[in-house]
Formats: sequence, C-alpha cells, structure tokens
Amino acid sequence: MGYAALAVREDARTPYRSDAAVDDPDACGDRPAEGGGPDGSAHPTAGEPWIRDPEETEELDGIESEVALRAAHIHASMQPFLALVARFVDRRGWTRGGHRTPAHWLSYLTSFELGTCREYVRVARALEELPETAASMARGALSYSKVRAITRVARPETEADLLPLAQGTTVAVLERVVRAWKTTDRLTEAEQERVRRESRTFSIFPDGGGMDELRGRLPSDRGAVLKRAIEVASDELYRAEDRVPLSPEEKAREAAKLRADALVLVAERAMAAGFGSDDPKTLSGTRAERYQVMLHVEPETLAEDGETGMSELEDGTRVSAETARRVCCDAGVVRVTKGPEGEVLDVGRKTRTIPPALRRALEVSDRGCRFPGCGLRFTDGHHIIHWADGGETSLRNTILLCDFHHTLVHEGGWKVEWWGAKLRRAAFHDPRGHVHIARVPEPPELGEDPAGAAIAENRARGVDPDAWTAGAPWRFERDIPDEVWCRAAEAAL
Repeated sequence: MGYAALAVREDARTPYRSDAAVDDPDACGDRPAEGGGPDGSAHPTAGEPWIRDPEETEELDGIESEVALRAAHIHASMQPFLALVARFVDRRGWTRGGHRTPAHWLSYLTSFELGTCREYVRVARALEELPETAASMARGALSYSKVRAITRVARPETEADLLPLAQGTTVAVLERVVRAWKTTDRLTEAEQERVRRESRTFSIFPDGGGMDELRGRLPSDRGAVLKRAIEVASDELYRAEDRVPLSPEEKAREAAKLRADALVLVAERAMAAGFGSDDPKTLSGTRAERYQVMLHVEPETLAEDGETGMSELEDGTRVSAETARRVCCDAGVVRVTKGPEGEVLDVGRKTRTIPPALRRALEVSDRGCRFPGCGLRFTDGHHIIHWADGGETSLRNTILLCDFHHTLVHEGGWKVEWWGAKLRRAAFHDPRGHVHIARVPEPPELGEDPAGAAIAENRARGVDPDAWTAGAPWRFERDIPDEVWCRAAEAAL
C-alpha cells in the first residue's frame, strides 16, 4: 500500500503543461537558497535585493500577517454567501426573473463572470451535503478554491478523511491530486459525464487592450480532438519557421505563441472547407437559414385574436398557435392560396419575415439577446407587434431574443415593449406584472470599512481566525504524511 501511494504521488508531481517550470519556479529544479546568491547579492528571481532593515522587516511581517488574517475572514464570509445561494436556488427563486439558469441569475445579480457563477452554484449545492466541509470553510480554515476542489470528490461519509488533506496542502497540490482520483462507480460516472457534457462552454471576448481572451470547457474526449488539431497545426507552423537557439524560458513562450497561431490556422482551414451550409459566414443565424422545418399554418391562427385553425408540421403534428406565432416571427414564409375545395390555386415566392438587411441592423444594434442578463449571440428576430397583427417589419418593431427567451415571451406569458421615445430600451413584463429592464444592478450601500464590517460579522458568529488559519503547512506532495494521504486516497475511491 505504501509503495502504491508513493508511486501515485510521484506521478502526480509531473507538470501537466510544458511551460509549468516558467509559471511555477518551484515545480521542478533546485530552488535558490534563501538570502540571495552565493555572494550575498540579490535573489536571482527577485526584482529587488532582500530587505535586511529590522524595522522594515518587522513592518512587512505585520503587513503579511494582516493579509493572511483578512484572507481568512474572506474565506469565512464566503460560506454564508454560498449557503444563501443554495437556499435561493433550491427554492427556484431564479425563475422569477426569467433567467435561463441559476448561474445566469447570479451573474446578473452580482456581476461575477458566468463560468464563475456556475461553479459557485455547484459548490453551494454540494456544501449542503457536506456539513464538516462547510463548517471548516465558515471558520476560515478552507478557502473557496480548496472547497471547489474537494467538492468534486467528497461525499458525506468520506469528507472527514479528505479534510486534513485539503487543510494542509496548497490549492495547486490539492487540484492535482483530485484530478487523478476516480470519484464514483460506473453508473454515477456516466451521469456525471452527461452533466459535464451539458456544461460545455466556449467564449471569446475582447480584453480591452487590443487582444481577445478565450475561455471554455470541453469534455475530455472533445478537448483531446482540439488539442490534437492544434498539435498538427503547430507542427506545420514549426516546420515553416526559421529556428534559432533559444533558452528554456524563451522556448516555452514561443511554444505558447505557436499554439495561439495554430488555433487560428485550424479555424481558417475549417472556414475554407466549409460546414455544408450555403452561407457559412452567417454570424448568429436566422431561423430561416438554421432550420428547414415545414410548418403549415393559416393566417387566422397567427393573429393574436384570431380563430385557432391549421397549425401543424409536415408529418401532421399539431403545433400550438402561440408556438406558430413564435416560429413565424423570424422565418421564411411561402403564401399558398387555396380554392373552396382545398385545391391549391397559387404558391407565392418564399420571403423572409425579417430580411437580411434588417437582420444585419439588428445584429449591430442589439449585439445578442436583449433579455436582461442574457446576451446569447444565437438569436431569433422577434416582432414587438407581430406582423400577423399588422406590426411593421422595421428596426423600431423588432428585437433579438435567444430561443429560450423568445419562447418565454410567446408561450411563457411574458410581454415586451419599448420604453422611451428615442432609445431602444426593452421592458419585459412577467406574468405577475413585474417589469424587468436591462441594467446593471446597483450594489448595496456599504459602510466606510466594508472589510472591517465583514470581520465584525464573522466574530459575531463566533468565527475569529488568525493569520495561520488558512495556511498550508504541506507545500509539496512529498510533505504530506502517509497516513493523511492514504486515508484521503481511499476515501476518494
């Protein structure tokens, strides 16, 4: 058992990325001795010489202790925050505002990034089943980052064995260890795999400095395909370059740049090959281009106050009148004239309810779904006053909505209208009569010293961490006592 555990620990120390040595100087190699170089000069990795003034050293020690103390109070304050998130989500409070998911609600309410909110919600729900982990976080002994890692493998019956490992190691070590452990049986793993695939995401957004930042999550098998494609493209670019001798640090930086160029090359080759559509350059797509589903519907059915008549798919499946109105908001329409016996007298030309020029104008003005807190780029055009009710097809009467919120407006009983004579400010009315307008939620009023208030609140709850509460005595995996390691490893099986 001891040899097996030792072997796993040695393998876990292998860096997952080729540039690990650049990002983490402690990841490999010998570290310079404390106190600088052999001649007493500045530390080779430091920007300034070591400070030896006793008074300044004492001052820095005080600052360092205060930083650690406030960090522990921040960790302690996160637990009540997550408990409230879980309580709100369990009661499905997020559905009141028409949000797609609990993460969308939390992101809109708090201005946290959407991916961060997905993890907040997952961790908050997990802590409901892990009381010891929640209590450890509540007293400042576990940071959110450590709780996020341990909740991937901990169960109510095993958390007591995992907590000593989480409390004693750094976040980096804990993350590496958790990734390597098998967490559940075959059936549960299959369910977790389904959940992981449902949570896949990818986004590209400008960082404000002339660059685009990429973030995403892919199932491991899909990620392997992308990595292999980038590797192939990188090899092609590498063969085309003039190679010069480089230091290890320069090699790591150049490899990262090469991977970035390779990703662009993969995209360019994919665009050149096409995707089987007539117009692969469509930005977010209109329903007329994305779908070729035939819906047979009578004009009276599309009118808001009209009689319900024919509304069916090609195979005869009945579609509700409101669903037909939603589909026809942004679709290709062919008008068919029939005689008294049902015979076809005339078939008109296919026209788009939202023409390409108007679609481009909507893309420029709306920049995605206009529902508060959404912004999804794949959208439908929605008529404020339906064209079947006499509404005009113009920029003043149309708005972009994602499929979820377009369905909410039609079948969900919500209404949308413009507020303001000149501004395109969308106001959404829910079935309860409440109004939802796209705006950044105003932060609550805080006192002059919000951090001090959080510390006071923690102490009122009986939580009073010190500068060592959230520390990690075991910096490297080799430092973890065998007893702690083996108990944790067995608990995660």
